Amino acid sequence: MEKIAFVMTLLPGKEAEYKKRHDDIWPELVTALKAAGVSDYSIFHEKSSNKLFAVLKRTSNHSMDNLPLQPIVKKWWAFMADIMETHSDNSPIAEPIDLVFHLE
Repeated sequence: MEKIAFVMTLLPGKEAEYKKRHDDIWPELVTALKAAGVSDYSIFHEKSSNKLFAVLKRTSNHSMDNLPLQPIVKKWWAFMADIMETHSDNSPIAEPIDLVFHLE
């Protein structure tokens, strides 16, 4: 199991909507994430910068690289594009974060 983290940016004033949409996450999206080997996925909001900090675990044989090809993922990205910074294809602008310390 590998743990990865990344940061995205929420548009100002969209905190409640972002939370609501994730509270109502689509079951088909959850199924796609789990089928790709993703588990223990959390997203945190840092209010002063409007940064979204995401951390997840994935299996060593994960297929996360194929998620952007799935229609349900593209649909979710389009659904979220009005409240966060995205690329022209609606994928979130996500920057990887390097692990510098871990205590288990």
